[in-house]
Amino acid sequence: MTTHSRDVSATIDPVKLDRLAEVAVKIGLQLQAGQDLVLTAPLAALPLVRRIVEHAYKAGAGLVTPFFADEELTLTRYRNAPDASFDRAAGWLYEGMAKAFEGGAARLAVAGDNPLLLSSQDPAKVSRANKANSMAYQPALTKIAGFDINWNIVSYPNPSWAKQVFPDDPQDVATAKLADAIFAASRVDVDDPVGAWKAHNAALRRRTEWLNAYAFHALHFTGPGTDLIVGLADGHEWHGGASTAKNGITCNPNIPTEEVFTTPHARRVEGHVTSTKPLSHQGTLIENIAVRFEEGRIVEAGASRGEEVLGKVLDTDEGARRLGEVALVPHSSPISKSGLLFYNTLFDENAASHIALGQCYSKCFLDGATMSAEEIATCGGNKSFIHIDWMIGSDKVDVDGIAKDGSRVPVMRGGEWAA
Repeated sequence: MTTHSRDVSATIDPVKLDRLAEVAVKIGLQLQAGQDLVLTAPLAALPLVRRIVEHAYKAGAGLVTPFFADEELTLTRYRNAPDASFDRAAGWLYEGMAKAFEGGAARLAVAGDNPLLLSSQDPAKVSRANKANSMAYQPALTKIAGFDINWNIVSYPNPSWAKQVFPDDPQDVATAKLADAIFAASRVDVDDPVGAWKAHNAALRRRTEWLNAYAFHALHFTGPGTDLIVGLADGHEWHGGASTAKNGITCNPNIPTEEVFTTPHARRVEGHVTSTKPLSHQGTLIENIAVRFEEGRIVEAGASRGEEVLGKVLDTDEGARRLGEVALVPHSSPISKSGLLFYNTLFDENAASHIALGQCYSKCFLDGATMSAEEIATCGGNKSFIHIDWMIGSDKVDVDGIAKDGSRVPVMRGGEWAA
């Protein structure tokens, strides 16, 4: 019996759901007339997908092609597939997506799967399947991480996810609560969500302009269990909110978003850091991550829960033990204020400053649009099959900007902007 044994869609405000779809198309993607759209989503998110497709075609979309995943089908694989299945992935599908992106298509992903779906499955099989999928995904990921195209991620309150966030509530109540939390974080619980997003993007832009004016050589994070210096890539550039892709379209890749972010120098990270929130990764909850860096590489790593999965993540490839992103988020962000743990990185990363293991974003270089992969690597950009964010900020963490001459500027104090 599936988790959808009763109709919970009636508990989700249809007006706000439609606003979320509109924001995804008009703000998240800024979908252009005649542009195709590749859309991925859980099957449970069909009510939102239908609204997104409607708004996409009203915006003049050429062709919308949806791909759906289903939790029960995923579990069926782990219960019944032969062992060799877990070293395979649908590379042909991702090659097709990459071809669509090369042809000018936009990409939209609807997130919402049960974050602990695979928590009771064999960690070795989960790791192998994730690695195979990450490798197969490279043709499409290169276009996304390189910001060649306009892309966006939004979320839908899948009932199985809602029960993880609100375990003590009946399924319909939990779903309604998660829907309200998603709508609030996504700024669609107001009369003019498009206007609210324009104002929010302007505020984030002011933060990036302040950081770019300083062009710090490194950031120093200090707090309980944390004393970490993150060198910043040569010629790095801070981004946040709306950004312009290489195809000339300005979009908001993540909805919601509270972060400003840039690229660390993959060979200039030193010290130790402890996570401040759990990381939900591919069906496993990893708690109390503690790692130590030397010359940019993680040389020691542990966790109170999910340590085996963390170890397998770090062994994905050489770049998996190095950083591809550092992001600053004030502790007073709306998602942090909600007090909720979403078990979903799209939300949880916007509750706290964070770092990401793995692949860097080429757009976070001043000349990223024209730089080759070799030039990005020379400047300190990291390359990997993965990109996994985890939270290191809190109201007890300070951040200093360090200039090349060693002088310091307060950036955050007690998790809040210092200026």
